[in-house]
Amino acid sequence: MAVRRSPVVLGIESSCDETGAGLVSDGRLLGHAVASSMDEHARYGGVVPEIAARAHVHAANPVVRAALADAGLTLRDIDAVAVTTGPGLSGALQVGVAAAKSLAYSLDVPLYGVHHLAGHVAADTLEHGPLPNPCMVLIVSGGHTSLLLVRDLARDPIVHLGDTLDDAAGECFDKVARVFGLPYPGGPAVDRAAREGDPGAVAFPRPLTGPRDDPYGFSFSGLKTAAARWAEQHRAAGRPLPVADGAASLQEAVADVLTRKAVRACTDHGVGTLVVVGGVAANSRVRALAQERCDAAGIELRVPPLRLCTDNGAMIAAVGDLLVRAGAEPAPLDVSIDPSAPLEYATLHPTAGHARAA
Repeated sequence: MAVRRSPVVLGIESSCDETGAGLVSDGRLLGHAVASSMDEHARYGGVVPEIAARAHVHAANPVVRAALADAGLTLRDIDAVAVTTGPGLSGALQVGVAAAKSLAYSLDVPLYGVHHLAGHVAADTLEHGPLPNPCMVLIVSGGHTSLLLVRDLARDPIVHLGDTLDDAAGECFDKVARVFGLPYPGGPAVDRAAREGDPGAVAFPRPLTGPRDDPYGFSFSGLKTAAARWAEQHRAAGRPLPVADGAASLQEAVADVLTRKAVRACTDHGVGTLVVVGGVAANSRVRALAQERCDAAGIELRVPPLRLCTDNGAMIAAVGDLLVRAGAEPAPLDVSIDPSAPLEYATLHPTAGHARAA
């Protein structure tokens, strides 16, 4: 008698400047591949939507083939397809969704529309196993900074405790890096420069950390402005800009605010696990300070490996795998994108069955 294997889910991610494909089965990453158009955007100092969309068109099929090769599988082994339907750049999302629909239709397998940020949350499961129920999740990326209370990611609504009021943490890094004369992308550039600097050299503000401020809300626009003014004052006075000190001080301010609020949220809600995900979770100081403060508070810290912090198809496949195992209903083949989708559930289509799953 043949042994029944677990379903294999293909995940496709194309929300910004990375084209990703991944294959997950029963919580295990089988293989994945990523193609980035970052170098094409670097000359402009940020992502150009039209360039990103065209790059996805060229990369979609090769990336899926590369992920299958990495897993030692063929198209015939795919049992379901999951794809990012939002949020993200409209043209970029359209390419990924078109590719996913074509594969799901031609293979006659179910299709699942996935929220990009839920993918970041699920990425951690590929390294550390199922998420504790409940857990606290800090999402920090170029476009999003949120504190979330997560229970069953495939079935339950995601509770927002706090979000950024303006710039996200990654956006702050990108914009200040440009002012400091550092290359794009700004986050890794700031991290590298900060290694040679003094994190206490510049007294940058810690936004929304006063006694009357929202304990879980974020705001990085004022910090960005303070860093820009500091740089302008040095240049106006004809002094060389101490970039390393500025980068280290900026990074310290961001890491301080993020980790302080995240640990407080865990303590206030009696949650024993903090999961930090998204591109900024790759920042060395954010990771180190989060570990230090979680250890002091008796909280377990979970952070995905660096390769799963930035956008990738494996994280979307991880959500799809959870949905398949939860018995969620697939999306219709005419499912559409939602470039500004709020994070309420892991799925982004009205027939998802998240409220009805047993």
